[in-house]
Amino acid sequence: MSSAYTVGEVILEVKGLSQSRGGSPILRDLNLVIEDLIRPGMTMGQVVGLLGPSGMGKTTLFRILAGLDVPDSGTVTLKGKPIQRGLVGVVAQHYPLLAHRTVLGNLTVVGGRPPKELRASAMQMLDRFGVAEHASKYPSQLSGGQRQRVAIAQQFLCSDDVLLMDEPFSGLDPLAINRIINFINEIIQTDEMKTFIVVTHDISAALAVCDTIWCLGRDRDAQGQVIPGARIVKSFNLVERGIAWNEKAINSPQFFDCLKEIRELFPNL
Repeated sequence: MSSAYTVGEVILEVKGLSQSRGGSPILRDLNLVIEDLIRPGMTMGQVVGLLGPSGMGKTTLFRILAGLDVPDSGTVTLKGKPIQRGLVGVVAQHYPLLAHRTVLGNLTVVGGRPPKELRASAMQMLDRFGVAEHASKYPSQLSGGQRQRVAIAQQFLCSDDVLLMDEPFSGLDPLAINRIINFINEIIQTDEMKTFIVVTHDISAALAVCDTIWCLGRDRDAQGQVIPGARIVKSFNLVERGIAWNEKAINSPQFFDCLKEIRELFPNL
């Protein structure tokens, strides 16, 4: 598959972001950007993986990117506008849905539009995600994969084109992980601006689905001492490495070389 692409508009940008808790720095002067990567003759959204050891501040960054928390300093913008709650969709680890509402009811509960219009939009979204036939069922009647599709459809209906996913591969067997990877690949090909930010500990899964990987870690001073507050210490462009947009990459030397590089990086984060 060709890896030729051009860079389009900035989708999400973070500048000089810092956050502390109880006087201790969690994130320090963090900068990052997600741009639209445009492939000639194809529709292809973006998938960015956020990796880092436990306790490194991934959850803090997740909440700030979602507009749920306000940083001590710095800015987060989505398509040039300040981030706020509701602009970015959030799918938690276990795809929480309202158990007492049907699938359709879970989408229409977001409100904000005339009921008839909202219902029509919800049905269109369920159809796009391949679960329209389950609209009248309750979450308990769905498989895990179906619940995931409904949760993502709900978030895309009530937010912009950017979706944060928290540990989507956690506790799953290889077949289930492949289904999620295939689903994400399917969705990002529906719209050029569709963007997933995947927070995960699963390096292999991240390499299999992402086009960019950010590694969150801490710098060290000249004496080798850790400087408090995490930053993006290394970014991997998986398109340039011949891994992203390549169906055969998972068995390629490039894939295993990058996997080894990230694993060796982790102890020093």
